[in-house]
Parts: sequence; structure tokens; C-alpha cells
Amino acid sequence: MCFARYHSDLCHFAAFAMAGAHIWRQNVVDPNAIDRIEALNQCIRDGGIDSLIIAAEALHENTLKEVADRIRTRPAIRLVLIAGPSSSGKTTSSKRIESQLESDGVRTFALSLDNYFVNRERTPIDENGEHDFESIYALDLELFNENLTDLLANRKVLLPRFNFKEGCRSDKYTPFELAPGQILVVEGLHGLNDELTYSIPNDFKFKIYASPTPTLNLGNGGTASLDTRLIRRMVRDNKFRGHCARSTIQRWPSVRRGEEKYIVPFRPMADFHFNSSLVYELAVLKRHVLPLLCGIQRDEVEHAEAKRLFEILEPFEVIPHDSMPAHSILREFIGGSIYNY
Repeated sequence: MCFARYHSDLCHFAAFAMAGAHIWRQNVVDPNAIDRIEALNQCIRDGGIDSLIIAAEALHENTLKEVADRIRTRPAIRLVLIAGPSSSGKTTSSKRIESQLESDGVRTFALSLDNYFVNRERTPIDENGEHDFESIYALDLELFNENLTDLLANRKVLLPRFNFKEGCRSDKYTPFELAPGQILVVEGLHGLNDELTYSIPNDFKFKIYASPTPTLNLGNGGTASLDTRLIRRMVRDNKFRGHCARSTIQRWPSVRRGEEKYIVPFRPMADFHFNSSLVYELAVLKRHVLPLLCGIQRDEVEHAEAKRLFEILEPFEVIPHDSMPAHSILREFIGGSIYNY
């Protein structure tokens, strides 16, 4: 968490917003009114994209502030859980909610589920005979709940560390104790599933479901939410994980099966649904993803999917610069964020 940098970025964003306010007033760029690609393209051609970015980011900021306010005004809440499908912007959303709470004087602590994986030999096996790291039983639920119970009782605990290279828990632990009133924030696949936090009463929890639900009609048979997430993931996988677009496309069906199995059934359990889409984002992502799609050869199985995505993106005018603020959810995928991921 970098509250100082977040506050600084918000100050820069506010200055940017003020500088563009006269443009915004003149053009009245409402993100909710941009429901067609041509409307977005016209906004870009008319020079209104900066004010559209301001408005779209302001919608996110206001929504996340509303989430933080709901948490802050319910004193019983001690555990905030954020879940959602792949490339929904969960991590940035989580960090921004933490920053909002901190700015209101509520201390937070992010507890990473990554450190609660069971040792590799105990990891469940899926129907294809491979390790199912997305299963809730790939986590040490007993230890996690033991730590949660102790932390929320303000007892000191030894937080585990997981060695991903060795596939087992490290013999090193981190001593930690929550301060009175401090809130735990947990982001992960199973956040909405009560089995993850079976030891904690529901009155102590606030659950958030994050996913992009674009209002923009992509046409060409595109499914806005799924295709937006796949494009986000391609850009992120290439930039931060060294994966090619072909690899991301290959893995996508497995990712989707995991989402349908482990996330979708629990979506109604959320206290708040956060739409993490940004109306302008595909006009930014196009510049990053087209070269990756073009790297898939015609004789490769993934070429048909690459061609479909290329055709979806083709009508978009390109935003030639990355002028969104450094705390934007989009930065989680293209880089330049104030947050560490």
C-alpha cells in the first residue's frame, strides 16, 4: 500500500480534471452515453478524449469511495473480501479501497491468500490429471481460518510464507498483530465463498464482486465482458509474465471453466458489485494488443480466435497516449501504476 503516492496521484488527477473542466463543460462527455464504438471514435476525433477519461475515472473513484463509506459506517466489519474473474482489476480495486479507507482514518492490512497454498503434493488434481490450483482445497483452509480468528481477536500470529519455486510452505514466518479497529482486506478467487472464511461470522464480513460490465456494444459477435477481460489478460501476460498471446488464448478455456465452477455460483453472495470497465479502454488496449495478435501464425490453432479479436478491435480509433492516472485500473494491465502487483 502506498497511500502517500495514491494521495499525490489523486492531486495530479484533480489538477488534470480542473484543467480539462472547461472542455468537459463544453462537450458534456458522459461515459454512460458512449454505448457505440462510433460515439467513442467521434469523441477521440473531436479532441474530447481527455475529458472522457476524467469522467470515466471519476465514476470509478466515486464508486470505490461509496464502497469504502459503506465499510467505514458499519463498525462490525473487520474483514473485506474482494473476488471476481480473471483480469477484472481485483488487485487495483482492492488497493484503491484500502487507500480510501486509510484516507478516512481506517487502518487496513492486506492478507495474501498466496501464502496459504497447501504443499504441492496435497494440491487437488483436476479431471485432466493436472494440479488444480484454482480449487478452494488448494488452500490450507484450517490454517487460514485459525489465523483469521486470532487476528480479529487482536492476538499475535505467525503469518506463513509460501515458496512457489519449491511448491511448499517456507520455514520462515512473519509475526503480525492487528491494531484495534484495523480491517483485514483479502483479495482472491474464493472471496465470496463462505467456506473460505467459515470461522468468521457473516456480520464481520463485507464481500465485493469486481468484474467489467461494459456498456459499449462491440458488434461482430463479441461478448463485451469476456472479450475485454481476455484482451486485458493478453496485454498483462505479455508485459509482466512474458507470455505470448497464443499462450493466453490456449489457457483461456481452462480459466473460464474455473470461473464458472468457483466464482459464478457465489456471485449473488456479494454485498457490492463493482463494474471495473472503462468505456475508453479498448481504444488504449488496441495499441498494445494488436502486435501480439499479429504474432499468431495462420497455421496455428489460435489464429481463428486472434482474427476474431482483431476484427473486434479494428473499428476503434487508437488513443495514442496513456493519459489515464497512475491509479487507474487499466494500469494493472498496461503498466505505469503506482501500485506493486
